[in-house]
Amino acid sequence: MGFLMFKKALAALSIAVAALAVAPAAANASGYVPGGSTTVSGSTAPGGTSTVGFAAGSFVADESISVSVIGVTYVTVATVKAAVLTTVTKQASSAGALMVDVVLPANASGTYTVTATGMASGNVGTASLTVAPASSTSANTASVPVLANTGSSLPFLMIWIGAGALVLGVAIVLFVRRGRRTA
Repeated sequence: MGFLMFKKALAALSIAVAALAVAPAAANASGYVPGGSTTVSGSTAPGGTSTVGFAAGSFVADESISVSVIGVTYVTVATVKAAVLTTVTKQASSAGALMVDVVLPANASGTYTVTATGMASGNVGTASLTVAPASSTSANTASVPVLANTGSSLPFLMIWIGAGALVLGVAIVLFVRRGRRTA
């Protein structure tokens, strides 16, 4: 009887561990435009114009796209001007592609992040424009991140391992106690 109970507890523990392992992967699986589908061209010097492109299939055909640029100083995106955060709505092509011209101000400095969010699909594409100093000879120093880095994955893995060890320890304690009661 005790062995049968152990098998049931082990089966329940296996299901719980499988659920913990699958949940994080499902949360990261959708809604992002792959980094290889994003291009940056043009000048990232102060006063320059950079073109950020999202390849065909990045968004749904002809959907409205909310494009925002976050940076240190004013920036113009399709004739809309605002401080620090600029947002404008554009329309994707019939193939789901989008091209956005970003005009950097003459006093631009630091990094500007361009984020395009599909209003229908929810797909999110990002690109970073790092403004080259006025004295620099390099005109294009843009980088295209695949997904924002929000921290190391090692500590997160350690948390899952610790939680699994805790659940296993509780299961073993309960099994031993139950075995002593029936004996």
